[in-house]
Amino acid sequence: MHEQRARGDRPIDPEEADARDGFSLSRQEQGEVEHKRPPRVAVLHETIRLEGETELGRSLSALAWSALAAGLSMGFSMLARGLLHRHLAGMHGAFLVESLGYPFGFLVVILARQQLFTENTMTAVLPLMTHPSLRKFGSLLRLWSVVFVGNLVGTALFAYGLLHMRLFDEATRAALLGIGAEVMANTPLQMFTKGIVAGWLIATMVWLVPAAEQARVSVIVITTYLIALGGFTHIIVGSVETLYLVFAGALAPGGFLLHFALPTLAGNIVGGSCIFALISHAQVRSDEAEAR
Repeated sequence: MHEQRARGDRPIDPEEADARDGFSLSRQEQGEVEHKRPPRVAVLHETIRLEGETELGRSLSALAWSALAAGLSMGFSMLARGLLHRHLAGMHGAFLVESLGYPFGFLVVILARQQLFTENTMTAVLPLMTHPSLRKFGSLLRLWSVVFVGNLVGTALFAYGLLHMRLFDEATRAALLGIGAEVMANTPLQMFTKGIVAGWLIATMVWLVPAAEQARVSVIVITTYLIALGGFTHIIVGSVETLYLVFAGALAPGGFLLHFALPTLAGNIVGGSCIFALISHAQVRSDEAEAR
């Protein structure tokens, strides 16, 4: 049992008593221990929830411009991967290296705080789960609609410009077409199931970034690199890759919409919102219930 008194009749703080059960530490050292401990799950939840509240309250024009910028930025994930593929052709293990180009767009979007739809499947959902209401639900649909459309317009502009500006040689253009063809080799069911995993991984990344501090870049790179390695489908990056095929005449618009976009969009939402966000929210609620 902890002692009940120390130095006169001053009651002992439970944390001080716990500290004495271990090594003897100065107040400064105890502060260092607290600083180095990972944040509680509730702290991460509240950090992301407040970020979601901020996003839900932004004006339509601010959301639209930020979403457009994010769609354009995500095009660099395809471009970086295509350029690496072009210059590493024939090299053993080239796929492992070229997949390192995939995180580039995510780094730009997240560090520049642009609006990416698959991030919002996590951040913007937590406020609704915490305080459910029709008003919050309407704000969520508004945010999702504006950001998704803005992202798609950005990806379409990037893909069209990349094709028609004649920036690269035929080998690079073939590499870019090959990336889109690789995505379209999936069946609609695979688009959906792989989209679930991608949505889950993006939500995991969003959850980890606030706690990562100086390791934020590493968290973003490792998580999105895994998406590239697994060939998991992401609605925004995949839209650049497949719209490039559409503008090149290698894919019909209906094929883009029905075969790729709708199944992948559904999978990303299920993975990011219905699975990861729901489980994380339930975990925090359970912790709070036990603490009472």
